[in-house]
Amino acid sequence: MAFRKIVGGAVFLGGGTLTILGASHIIDYWSYQARLSCVQASEQLNGKYIQYQMPSRDVQLFTLKTVKEFDILVIGGGATGSGCALDAVTRGLKTALIEREDFSSGTSSKSTKLIHGGVRYLQKAFMNLDFEQYKLVKEALMERANLLEIAPHIAKQLPIMLPIYRWWQLPYYWAGIKMYDFVAGRQCLTNSYVLTKSRALELFPMLKKDKLVGAIVYYDGQHNDARMNLTIALTAARYGAAIANYVEAVSLLKTRDPDTDKDYVCGARCRNVETGELFDVKAKCVINATGPFTDSLRKMDDENVEKICQPSSGVHIVLPGYYSPEAMGLLDPATSDGRIIFFLPWEKVVIAGTTDTPTEVTSKPIPHEEEINFILREIRNYLSSDVEVRRGDVLAAWSGIRPLVSDPNSKNTQSISRNHVVTVTDSRLVTIAGGKWTTYRKMAEDTIDVAVKACNLDFAEPCKTVGLLLEGSHKWTPTLYITLVQYYGLGSEVAQHLASTYGDKAFQVARLAQVTGKRWPIVGKRLVAEFPYIEAEVKYALKEYACTAIDILARRTRLAFVNVQAAEEALPRIIEIMAGELNWSEKRMQDELAAVRDFLYHEMGYKARFDQLKNTEISLSPLEVDKYTKRFQKFDEGQKGFITMPDVQRVLESIGYQVHEQTLYEILHEVDINKNGQVELIEFLQLMSAIRNGAISGNRLAILMKSAEENLVNEEPIPVHRSGGGL
Repeated sequence: MAFRKIVGGAVFLGGGTLTILGASHIIDYWSYQARLSCVQASEQLNGKYIQYQMPSRDVQLFTLKTVKEFDILVIGGGATGSGCALDAVTRGLKTALIEREDFSSGTSSKSTKLIHGGVRYLQKAFMNLDFEQYKLVKEALMERANLLEIAPHIAKQLPIMLPIYRWWQLPYYWAGIKMYDFVAGRQCLTNSYVLTKSRALELFPMLKKDKLVGAIVYYDGQHNDARMNLTIALTAARYGAAIANYVEAVSLLKTRDPDTDKDYVCGARCRNVETGELFDVKAKCVINATGPFTDSLRKMDDENVEKICQPSSGVHIVLPGYYSPEAMGLLDPATSDGRIIFFLPWEKVVIAGTTDTPTEVTSKPIPHEEEINFILREIRNYLSSDVEVRRGDVLAAWSGIRPLVSDPNSKNTQSISRNHVVTVTDSRLVTIAGGKWTTYRKMAEDTIDVAVKACNLDFAEPCKTVGLLLEGSHKWTPTLYITLVQYYGLGSEVAQHLASTYGDKAFQVARLAQVTGKRWPIVGKRLVAEFPYIEAEVKYALKEYACTAIDILARRTRLAFVNVQAAEEALPRIIEIMAGELNWSEKRMQDELAAVRDFLYHEMGYKARFDQLKNTEISLSPLEVDKYTKRFQKFDEGQKGFITMPDVQRVLESIGYQVHEQTLYEILHEVDINKNGQVELIEFLQLMSAIRNGAISGNRLAILMKSAEENLVNEEPIPVHRSGGGL
């Protein structure tokens, strides 16, 4: 039966569609209605899950602009902000969330990827008789168990080895790790255990043998942090929250209460970052969940407020997967400066970190060379001398800003709180700051509890997020990937990746996968050969609110985090797919290309890699200089003193080998220090010196020229290889 209903300046018509007045497009009625309606949590959380199609970003933006007033407006789309949105909407509160960049674009995507209680915090709790530290660990261990339960496709257990090199340390660390198990109680993942020296080396053959006594293995959780963050946000959207990335709060709205004659925060003036459009979002309560930018928003409320955020930079580096076993991490409990370093397998590579250095707040933190080298030095202390830890093996590096806070309600406001802090100003701006990734859910619960009380939202129901399954979890099973292989013809590695990333939504990605043209796999064209990310994920990412190529490379896939050169290699195809789906102009495509390269160069370690080559002094012997000069001259037609793309193409064609023009450009660009479109002899000799001293490894031009030289001698085709593309 046809019907008509007017809501927020829009007319609903029967037949399941909605025509927006003054707009040229049709928006699905049911998706829109779900955005506007207050979620009936008692019905929808009782073993049921909303199954309607995820609303488009246009729908979300329209909702933000047209709803008269939300109950809750969350500013910040990191783990904590997304958790607040999910907590609020499942309590039956009309909820909105805005994020000025992409979901998880800040600290939440740049963690150590662990879901843990904090072994070092427990040690401090007992050493210093600090009950607050103990409660922090206890709470985190409970949240660890919950997170592994509600997102089993993304989160998993990971055994972590603690090598012992002195006999007295064995009972000391064993007691500490056993206490970690004990504090976890029923939430203990797997009991820790002791290994003999021989067994430890069998499980972790890269470990340094000298003076090794044995090892202790304990269990923590691990996840894809950016994917987990996005999944939380998408789950909130499924339950009715209006969420939008690339929407910035430029100021806070206030209204005067005639009864108290005070001004209270009642929303935010927002700007669509992509279009520049300004609009207001009204809300009974505004929550500041902006992480390192906490004080910036607090100063919008009161410019005289004291800062509470004390940012700290944590740098991580990525090494090839052969540095560690596939299913065993390593913990260095005492570095040379008293910190700890994790050494963890993740996404076919190895993550090492982190540092802890005071820093300034910035949206584009940069990993510095001294921090990268510090991590490498500490790694060398624990790995066998057979494993040469080379600077050139660093595939990517990033810096995340941890928003440590001082509690403004504490008598000692200078002391750093390791727990999270929830504050409410006189104008009722609620701020959540501090804490850690693992406890995002509890932080959100505490925040909404405070918000309900401070802003008189008495109609809100109790928290319902303990055990609440996240997007993709409902029909996921450990063998789901087999169905993807059998029904769609995906390769096993790709199928496992899709299942562990999207859960039961992996079937939607598989349906978008293109035919490969090969006998096997039948579908699933990879973006790069080394990693299981496929082109279909780019199209699917647009349904998950990806707006830029950086969103794809850094957060929908993790290519930028696992291998910067592989990310740059996949970039043109990603932009091509996005341009086709979003009707980008040539200018927009070029802007995207430049933006991604700037991101990779500054934020993901490419600059540090380039500086390694640029700052390398030629330290070759006369014989080596002569050897490499002769190799260079085989490509340098006319002895110009430099080589260009045509020079390299000419040699390759003479030996019967073809390299794609774009690939060849990238190969030369990596070595072109002067960025003048050619590689000069001095640059080539710098490259060979950098390779010789370990600053660079796996360079494609060096391997290409060596292979070509050998082929010219042997007159037999030799394929070109890549060995990982280190930074």
